[in-house]
Amino acid sequence: MNAPSRLDTTPRLEDYPYRLGDNVRFGDLDPNQHVNNAVYATYFETGRVTLMKSPDYGLTPPGLAWIMVRLDIHFRAELHWPNTIELGLGVVKLGRTSVTFEQVVFSQGRCIASATSVGVMLDEATRRPAPLSAEVIEKLRPWHKRGIEVAPPSP
Repeated sequence: MNAPSRLDTTPRLEDYPYRLGDNVRFGDLDPNQHVNNAVYATYFETGRVTLMKSPDYGLTPPGLAWIMVRLDIHFRAELHWPNTIELGLGVVKLGRTSVTFEQVVFSQGRCIASATSVGVMLDEATRRPAPLSAEVIEKLRPWHKRGIEVAPPSP
């Protein structure tokens, strides 16, 4: 009996509405001369932080902050220096106090790594999770990953 064929789950950059270019740095390399696995967490952080902390987007209201509580990385290919990368990010789920992102690193049209990350909104005074406001939920709408229906959080 033949096994069922797998659907192609390779990410497509065009499905990620927030994109940012960056460079592979020589210091990103490990002794094998490819980008060290730990550096990908920094690439994904760059994508999240530039979106969530930019005053242009208004996703971090005064007195609140975002903390990352989960990062699950899928390494797909080697990456070398010198090179450029394109980072992609899309919102895939909204929780009461959290946002789940899917993120990608592309280079030369190829997906090098993908990740799922979860950020929680934190009240800076109490250091406790804070509910996402209706305003923040609405401001996240342009960043929903293409092809995903992102439901508002349950009350």
